[in-house]
Amino acid sequence: MEDKMEASLDQRETTHQDIPNRQKGGLITMPFIIANESFEKVASYGLVPNMILYLIKDYHMGVAKGTNTLFFWQAATNFTPILCAFVADSYLGRFLTIGLGSICSLLGMILLWLTAMIPQSKPSPCDLLTQSCRSPTAAQMTLLTCSFVLISIGAGGVRPCSLAFGADQLDRRDNPKNDRVLESFFGWYYASAAISVLIALTGIVYIQDHLGWRVGFGVPAIVMLLSAIVFFLASPLYLKQKASRSLLTGFVQVVVVAYKNRNLTFPLPNSSECYHHKRDSKIVAPTDKLRFLNKACIIRNPEQDIAPDGSASDSWGLCTVEQVEELKALIKVLPVWSTGIIMSINLSQTSFPVLQATSMDRYLTKKFQIPAGSYAMFNIISLALWVILYDRAILPMASKIKGKPVRLGVKLRMGIGLFLTCMAMVVSAIVENARRRKAIRDGFLDNPRAVLDMSAMWLAPQFCLNGLAEAFTAIGQTEFFYSEVPKSMSSIAAALFGLGLAVANVLASVVVSIIDDITARGGKESWVSSNINKGRIDNYYWVLAVLSFINLLYYFVCAWAYGPCGEQVKKVSDAGNGVTKEEESSNLVTKDRDEGNGLKDGEDQ
Repeated sequence: MEDKMEASLDQRETTHQDIPNRQKGGLITMPFIIANESFEKVASYGLVPNMILYLIKDYHMGVAKGTNTLFFWQAATNFTPILCAFVADSYLGRFLTIGLGSICSLLGMILLWLTAMIPQSKPSPCDLLTQSCRSPTAAQMTLLTCSFVLISIGAGGVRPCSLAFGADQLDRRDNPKNDRVLESFFGWYYASAAISVLIALTGIVYIQDHLGWRVGFGVPAIVMLLSAIVFFLASPLYLKQKASRSLLTGFVQVVVVAYKNRNLTFPLPNSSECYHHKRDSKIVAPTDKLRFLNKACIIRNPEQDIAPDGSASDSWGLCTVEQVEELKALIKVLPVWSTGIIMSINLSQTSFPVLQATSMDRYLTKKFQIPAGSYAMFNIISLALWVILYDRAILPMASKIKGKPVRLGVKLRMGIGLFLTCMAMVVSAIVENARRRKAIRDGFLDNPRAVLDMSAMWLAPQFCLNGLAEAFTAIGQTEFFYSEVPKSMSSIAAALFGLGLAVANVLASVVVSIIDDITARGGKESWVSSNINKGRIDNYYWVLAVLSFINLLYYFVCAWAYGPCGEQVKKVSDAGNGVTKEEESSNLVTKDRDEGNGLKDGEDQ
C-alpha cells in the first residue's frame, strides 16, 4: 500500500509549475491535510466541554438555556459542512473551501477570545449581596453569536472537504488494492481526528480550568492559526480537482424535467439511444430503481433537444443519465443516513455529563484531578484504540486464520454501533440514578455544588460505549456514503454524517425543551433542572435509551430495504454464476465512478 501511495508523487520537484498533475497528490500530502484538520479539531473541540460553565458563570444563563444554546451551536457546526460541501463540489473546489474555512474559524476564535479579554463584552459579575445577575445585552450576545457562527462556518469548510480532499490524493482506480487503501485511510483518518479531539479534551480543557478563559480561548486561536499556515504551505503539492458544475442545480433540474415529462412513455428495454448521456460515457441508460426520474433524461426530439456539441439544448428541458443517477444515489442512501440521527443525539450529550462530573470525586491522586470536561476523552480513546486494533490486529489475524481477506461489511458495522449506543444510554441512566440516590442519602438534595464521595470514573463506561458506537457507525456510514454515491459528490458524502449530527443537535434541543416543559408543569421540579440532584437526568437518559432501541429496529428495516451494496452486486457478477437484468444495470453504473456510482469490491455484508 505504501509503495503505491509513494509512487503517486515524484518528491524531487515541489514547485507548482514543475510538478505535473499526474505526479501530484499521494502520501507526501497527507501530513499537511491531516495536520490542518487535526489542529482545527484541537482548537474547536477544546472550546465545547467547558462552554456550558462559561455561559452559566460569565453570561448568567440557566442550565436549560445554556444547553440549548450549545445544541444550536453544535447544530450549526454540523449543518454547515453539507452546505460547504455543495459549494466545494459545485463552485470553489475543495482546496479553496478548506482554505477559506480555516480563515473563518480563525476569525471566530479571535472574537471568542475577545469576549474573555474585554470586560464590557459580557455581563458584569453577579451582586453577591443581592444575588442578582444581569442578563447579557443584545450587543454582547451578538458578539458571542458571531464568534460561534464563524467557527461553525470554518468547521463546515474544513471537515467534509478535508476527508474527501485526502481521499482524492490517494484514490487510484488502476490500483487493484485501491479499496483497501481507502478503507485504511478512512480508519487512520478518524484515528488521527480522535487523537486530536483527545488532546482538545485534555490539554485545552486543562488550560481553561487552571489558567482561565483568557489563556483558554487564546491557545485555540493560536492553534487555528497554525492549522491555516500548515495547509497553505503544501499548496503546490496538492492534486486539486476543479468544481465542474452545480450539483444542487442539477438535482433541481432532474426533478423539474421529470415532472415536465411525467406523461411521456418509457422507451423499450435496451433502447439506450433514447436516453441523453455525456459523450464517451459508459453510462448509457439509467437504472430501473426510482424509475419515474428516468423521464428527465428521455430524448423526445434529437434534432431539437441535442446541441451540435452533444449537450442538451435546454438544461431545464433535458438532463443527462449521470444527473439522474446522482440524484438517485443520494435519495437511496437517505433512509440509512437517517438511522444515525438518534446515535448522534446520544453523542451530543456533553452538558449533563460535565455537570455530573462536577458533582463527583474527580481525583486520580491526592494532587491530580481530571477536569470535568475531560471525561469525554474516554469516548475518543475507545474509538482510536478500536480503529488501531481493527486495522492492525483483528483483520490481519482473522484473514490469516481463514486464509483469505476478511472484512466486516458496512451494514454490519453500522448495526453494531447502533446497538452499542443504545447500551450506552442504559448505562448512563443506571449510573446517574446511583449518583442521585447517593446525593440524597448524603443530604445534598438542595446543594448541587456539593462533591459526592463517588468516583467520577463511573462515567467512563458510557463514554467508552459511545466511542465504540461511533467507531462502528460513524466510520461505517462515511465509508458507505463515499462508496455508494458518485465521486463528483465526494464532499457531500463526507458531509452526510455531519448533517446527521446537525439534525440530531436540533432534535436534542427539542427533546430537552419538551421534557423541561412537560416535567415542570404544576410547579414540579424539571427533569433537567439546574439542580441536578432534584432533577431526574436518569429518566432523561432512559428516554434516549428507548428511542435508541426503536431506532435499531428501524435500521434493520432500512438495511433490508436498501438491498445489497454495490460491491456485493459486483461480486455476484464476478462469481460467474450469471447476472440478472437488475445486476447488469447496477454493474453498468459501477463501471466508471468518475461518471457513475463508483461502488467498491470485496466487502461482505
